[in-house]
Amino acid sequence: MQGLVVKNTGSWYTVHTDDDRVIECKVKGSFRLKGIRSTNPVVIGDRVEIEANNEGAAFITEIKERHNYMIRRASNLSKQSHILAANLDLAILVVTVNYPETTTVFIDRFLATAEAYRIPVQFVFNKIDRYDEEEREYLDGLINLYETIGYPCLKVCAVSGMNVEELRRILSGKITLLSGHSGVGKTTIINRLLPEANLRTSGISEYHKKGMHTTTFSEMILLPDGGYIIDTPGIKGFGTIEMKGAEVAHYFPEIFRFSEGCRFNNCTHSNEPGCAVRKAVEDHYVSESRYKSYLNILEDKDENKYREAY
Repeated sequence: MQGLVVKNTGSWYTVHTDDDRVIECKVKGSFRLKGIRSTNPVVIGDRVEIEANNEGAAFITEIKERHNYMIRRASNLSKQSHILAANLDLAILVVTVNYPETTTVFIDRFLATAEAYRIPVQFVFNKIDRYDEEEREYLDGLINLYETIGYPCLKVCAVSGMNVEELRRILSGKITLLSGHSGVGKTTIINRLLPEANLRTSGISEYHKKGMHTTTFSEMILLPDGGYIIDTPGIKGFGTIEMKGAEVAHYFPEIFRFSEGCRFNNCTHSNEPGCAVRKAVEDHYVSESRYKSYLNILEDKDENKYREAY
C-alpha cells in the first residue's frame, strides 16, 4: 500500500493513502537514506510504502525516490542534516525586515540550498503594516535586489489580509513549503488562507523582537483549490550542507554568470587575480550582501559557523 506522508510528530507519521485513508505509522526498523546522514529519515512530502502487521500496527517500509528536497544542517548535530520536506513544487520564504529581523545571510543560505535542489522560491514579505519609513525603504531595496536576480516577491499583511488572495493564486495546485524564522507570521498566513485550520499563533517577544516557536511539528495542509501547503517549525539559522566549495558559486545565479569571465577556471572569487566576480561587486553589478553571503557559505568548513544567530 502506498501513500503520502502528510504529518510528522517525531515518532509517528500520518500517511494519506492512495485509497483515501489516513493511517498513523511508525518507521520499520532503523533505515537510512542513501548517502544522507539525516536526523529524520522520513519527511513530509515523501511517497512511501506501508504495511500493517497482525496486531493492526502500520509501518513505513520504503521511501520512494524523491525528485527534490529542502535540507539544512541539523541544529545540534553538525555532521548530520535535517530535511524540511520533499517533492516540492515551490518554497515560500516568509521574510520580515523587523519583528523579527530576517538577515540577508539567512535569506541567501536558504536560496542557495533551494538552487542546489532545483526548488523554485517565492518571497513573501509580511508585516508591511508595522514598518516605519526607514524600514519600508530597506524592504523596497531587498525586493529590488531579489527581483533583479530573478526571485518573485510579494508584499502581504497577514493580519489585514492584504494580497492574501494573490498568494492563494500562487499556491493553487502546488505542493509548497512555507518557511522562515519563528514569528514572521507563517501560521497567521495559513489561518488567513484557511480560516478553518485555526492554527495557534504566539507572536514575537517585543523585548527581543524575535519569534517564539508555535508550530512544533511539520504538517501538510490540503488547499481547497488543490495542492498542499507545508507548515514547518520556525528556524533560527540555516546551516548549509552537502555543498562543495567549487559548487557554491553555481547556487548564486548572478555570481555564476560573472564567473565565466574569471582568469582561472577554479577561481573561488575570494582573492585570486583576474576575478570577474570581485570586479562585478566593485562595479555594483553583484550586491555586496550577496557576495558576503557567498563567502560566508565558503567558510562553512568551520562547523560552528551555522550555530550563529543569523
